[in-house]
Amino acid sequence: MKKKASHLPYLLKKAIQTLGLSLITLISLPALNIISEAQAQQASQTSKTNKTSQIKQKTATQGGKQPGIQFKDSSINKPSKSMSLNPELFKRLEGEYSKEGGANLDYRVQRGCIRRSYNEENLPANLGLEDRNFSDFFKSQTKGFFDRMRGNCIPYALALGSRNRFLSLSIMNGPFQDAKTEIWTFTPSAAGSFLIQQDYLKDESKRFTEVQLKLSDVLYDPKKVGDKLPVELIWELNSVIKQIYPEENTALENTNSIVRLIVDFGDKEHWAQIWAAEIIDPVSNEVFSSAFWVERDDIPGGFYTTSGESIERTFWTNPLSYRRISRGVGSVRASSRKAAPTKNGTTPATAPKQRYRAHMGIDYAAPIGTPIFSVATGKVVHLGYSGAFGNLIILEHPGNYRTYYAHLSNYNVELELGNEVRRGLEIGYVGSTGRSTGPHLHFELRKDGIYVDPYSSKTELDLWNMRDSDSGLLTREILLLGTPLKN
Repeated sequence: MKKKASHLPYLLKKAIQTLGLSLITLISLPALNIISEAQAQQASQTSKTNKTSQIKQKTATQGGKQPGIQFKDSSINKPSKSMSLNPELFKRLEGEYSKEGGANLDYRVQRGCIRRSYNEENLPANLGLEDRNFSDFFKSQTKGFFDRMRGNCIPYALALGSRNRFLSLSIMNGPFQDAKTEIWTFTPSAAGSFLIQQDYLKDESKRFTEVQLKLSDVLYDPKKVGDKLPVELIWELNSVIKQIYPEENTALENTNSIVRLIVDFGDKEHWAQIWAAEIIDPVSNEVFSSAFWVERDDIPGGFYTTSGESIERTFWTNPLSYRRISRGVGSVRASSRKAAPTKNGTTPATAPKQRYRAHMGIDYAAPIGTPIFSVATGKVVHLGYSGAFGNLIILEHPGNYRTYYAHLSNYNVELELGNEVRRGLEIGYVGSTGRSTGPHLHFELRKDGIYVDPYSSKTELDLWNMRDSDSGLLTREILLLGTPLKN
């Protein structure tokens, strides 16, 4: 049986942090009716109750059904006269790929809202898909879908692989998000045919709440963000936004730009999670960059941009706020012993051969006591002293991955062997225990027991690439949770 940490002090702190939620009113997404005051108070109270500790016994979750995405509002969504964002700054985020960013060069997503016509069943061909079998399948399956179309364009998200290989296509019955919204996702099957997944916003949005925050608060004032989000999501949100935000133009921090989030606040059975994050110009309501969470069963989930680029590598290489990387992978001296003098006091002509040992890991120099965070959701499989590692925590993650956190000065007092912890949990503190020459964190990532260098440009893990089987999940989330595109 998994142990569950005592977290009364932790929950007490969280209760104080979440008092701000009761001051936030809930309104609807476009085309939805305004939620009543009584409903708003009930939803706010529910979100407080559902916030859970980052350390718990995790069980299987079964999503319920309830219409509508709740919307938490504040003054930031009011018209602003401030300067707008410059779209030119964001072109590199949606169209260019970086090897160091863990992008899959063979995967890309096209997104848009294609104008309606009399031959809507030919949509795949109009998007450039020259697959006769898929075109025939699409026509035979979507006759009823197009009868329920609304608006003057059809929102779509199309994912392609190498040589324009079809991976997934999601379409929505109009540029609206309300109780009548339908999203159909088409993917190839292993048998050579095609599959359809039909989703309805009224069914899928029970757990989701839309939250709007000031971009400047997300980047520089986590205390204000803490009034609206569970503490376990603040570290994650800050990391996501910093990766999709063009930092080369610091003038943007003075705008009233907003961050639109779709959040699951969690409950006793599943973790709180950010499902979508978008940076939006409040004047034009244009989305300049975004990231979506893709949930996976066999390996840890991850965030991807609308172009299919993973931003996960940064999460797996930043377990703390560090001053510098003092040592990477390579060889280090195994001993600093000098040659012993002879009986007559002279130094021997031939000094003993210097021995070296492999250093498999990354050393992050930081002051003693600096907080260390779990880089991904996982299970505590080791907690204690371990020879050269000193005080060591080992977390096990889906996909047979493990992360090591060594030389710690102390552990989170609520942490116990067997606990399941969420990404972003403060698990320990920098120290200099074991075979350490100074305060630092020794961090390792292992796959199947073999060390993996997360900083190597040659390292391309399945954690950081969009797999074919995940493609439909991303295109679906883009349409289901992203701001609707209009033609």
